[in-house]
Parts: sequence; C-alpha cells; structure tokens
Amino acid sequence: MKIAIASDHAGFELKDSIKSLIKELGHEYEDFGPDSTASVDYADYAFPAAEKVADGTFDRGILICGTGIGMSISANKVKGIRCALVHDLFTAKVTREHNDSNMLAMGERVVGPGVALEIVRVWLTTEFEGGRHANRIGKISNYEC
Repeated sequence: MKIAIASDHAGFELKDSIKSLIKELGHEYEDFGPDSTASVDYADYAFPAAEKVADGTFDRGILICGTGIGMSISANKVKGIRCALVHDLFTAKVTREHNDSNMLAMGERVVGPGVALEIVRVWLTTEFEGGRHANRIGKISNYEC
C-alpha cells in the first residue's frame, strides 16, 4: 500500500514515529512535509497529500496536526476524500469498515504516541465491509460538487 503522510509543525514529531511504523508494516510512504517544527499552515500540507490520494497516486493518507481538526477539515474539501478524525481504536476500525475512509487525521496534542501508533495499525489493517455501507458511501460521492 502507498501512503501519503503530512503534518504541520504541531504534528511533526508524531509523523516521524508513524513513518517508521508504516515501513515496519511493509508499506511505502511519501512525506508531504514539513521537514521541521517551524510554524506552518496545515492546509498547505493537507491539500497536496489529499489530492494525491484522491487521484489514486496513493492508496491512503495520514495527516497530523495539533488536534487533527484543521487537517481533517482541509482534506475533506478535496473531492473524493473521506478523512476521519480519530482519537481511539474503535473509531479507527469502524471508519474503515463502515465509511471506507481513505485518509486518517489525528492530533499529536490529543493522542499519546502509543495510542496513535495503534490507531494507525488498526486503520491500515482494517478492510471496508462494503454491502449496505457501499450504498451510503455512494450517496456521499454523488453529493460531492
């Protein structure tokens, strides 16, 4: 699986830990930045990563900022993106099973590093159930402008 990953300054440290886990799980990734903890605007990193997931260059994407909120809002502005803001294992699992989320957003200031890595592991290994959920996802896709 190919993963797009990005953060802002507030998610920079957690992003590095997640990159190591992605490699450990046998996946590829591209880091869309930033490359330091200098203050940046999250949308400048969320949009390019989300666009590459939406166009199929990457299978999924992971975004990290202080709370995950700004990144998730930004990513969800890109047509074809279903970015879930997740802070626990249950929603990490269900957003894949029921919502076929293609991007994950988390907050480094909200989730501890151990939990964050488990969230990523669950999210990357959980498959979409399809069935009745596919119809619901179709309604979302049809609504997008």
